[in-house]
Amino acid sequence: MTPLTAVTLDAMGTLVTVEPPGPRLQRSLARRLGRTVDLARCEGAMRVEMRHYRAHCVSARDAPSLAALRLDCASLLADALALDIAGPDLLPSLTDAIAFGAYPDAAPALAALAAAGLRLAVVANWDISLPEVLARFGLAAPFGAIVTAAEVGAAKPDPKPFQIALERLGVEPANAIHVGDDPDTDIAGARAAGLSALLIDRSGRVPGSLVDLSGLLGRLELTV
Repeated sequence: MTPLTAVTLDAMGTLVTVEPPGPRLQRSLARRLGRTVDLARCEGAMRVEMRHYRAHCVSARDAPSLAALRLDCASLLADALALDIAGPDLLPSLTDAIAFGAYPDAAPALAALAAAGLRLAVVANWDISLPEVLARFGLAAPFGAIVTAAEVGAAKPDPKPFQIALERLGVEPANAIHVGDDPDTDIAGARAAGLSALLIDRSGRVPGSLVDLSGLLGRLELTV
């Protein structure tokens, strides 16, 4: 049997969430630009923008490239809204639309895992701003490594982000498990890198919580 010494975790959908962006965008357009846009149109435009961000977040490897990606997303949002507004003018409203929050079970779970002596890392398809986001909610301190797709130039399910996280923790893949909410990027990617994997379902269709995670992992005997 292989002892468990490290846990890697996804960020979005596992540790943090985002408020529904459509209503926030709608309110910001009215407040900042005096434009009334129906909610369905705002929601559809935000879906377009978020798909674009997910596909290109790996490019945001430093402050200038992150600023360029955000401006590109704002221009795409302007096109999707079909408004006569330039991307730079829409950027503040896009910023208003994206509001992160921490799941209430995240901090207690991380504290319990750290108290159990497990080494922790984040492996996320995110731009370089992730450490700042985690710190904002008091979630950064327990992690020995925070690895983003943008930093390493590869996104899950590519095994590279997992491999770099484990190198920084000084842990072999057989001694680690990854926890995430996406079967394609988290579970498949972790297994491709040689880690075990545990799926968290935040949809409400089945129980999905980090509350009992430390107890569950403590009972696991890995046989990777």
